[in-house]
Amino acid sequence: MTNPIFGLSAALVTPYSASGEVDLAKLAKHAGSLLARGCDGVTLCGTTGEGFGLTLDERKAMFDAVAKTMPAGTPIHVGIMAPAIDDAVAQSIAALDAGAAGLLMAPPFFMKGTDEDGLFNWFNQVFMRIGDRLRGVIMYHIPGQTAVALSPDLIARLRKAWPGIITGIKDSSGDWATAERFLAGHGDISVLVGDERLLPRAMAKGAEGSICGLANIAPELLAPVIHSKDEGRVLIELTNLVVSNPIIPAVKLLAGHLADDNGFDAVRPPLTQLSPEQKSDLLQAFDAIMANA
Repeated sequence: MTNPIFGLSAALVTPYSASGEVDLAKLAKHAGSLLARGCDGVTLCGTTGEGFGLTLDERKAMFDAVAKTMPAGTPIHVGIMAPAIDDAVAQSIAALDAGAAGLLMAPPFFMKGTDEDGLFNWFNQVFMRIGDRLRGVIMYHIPGQTAVALSPDLIARLRKAWPGIITGIKDSSGDWATAERFLAGHGDISVLVGDERLLPRAMAKGAEGSICGLANIAPELLAPVIHSKDEGRVLIELTNLVVSNPIIPAVKLLAGHLADDNGFDAVRPPLTQLSPEQKSDLLQAFDAIMANA
């Protein structure tokens, strides 16, 4: 019997109330709807979820709200985004103590040009301070946001130092050559693709699925690519549409559109909502694509 693949985890958007607080009820309802529509699990506090701007208390409340509504055994991963070692440790321990299946761990950002020894030492200290709780780490390669690349060699070095701890890599570089290097060097763990346009090719090469923002709006298109090797024609067209806009506001607008909730698209500064014209154009184009899906 072969082990099941990672599958599809929605990088959940974070809805806010009119006063700017995390809307926990709306978040939990949204997560449940995505499971019903084909997701295998959910990921909180990732890039699409604005995890870079959420407090530790908000993170704890979000996990509790979502976990209470999920069927037993549903994998919930949590994004870890903090350049300070102690903050990354605190986020990680809070998630693991709450029952997270694993951590989607971004590298330290702000300092650019950090060498591999510096990155190894940062991750090593984070892992040591988490201690015996540590499990299920998915290394998060998203240099377009962090400006810090994770090389296959760095991940190999960390895997050797921490056997069994790193269970996956999420590649959100959008670069096929990079995805191929991760698949070639670490095909024995879960290589996940963040750029949905690369997903059909990656699945054919041994990838195990995706943690992605588009799962907030089209899990029905993503799940067949992962589990049935669908070619993903409409998925690619939809992704191209979304990334032609500021991505997080666009995904939140479309998630609210599908939920018939025009308050879903609020974002926290420094992000801004789409303009009325951008919203109208995006919704019109989205409805046209989905009508032909």
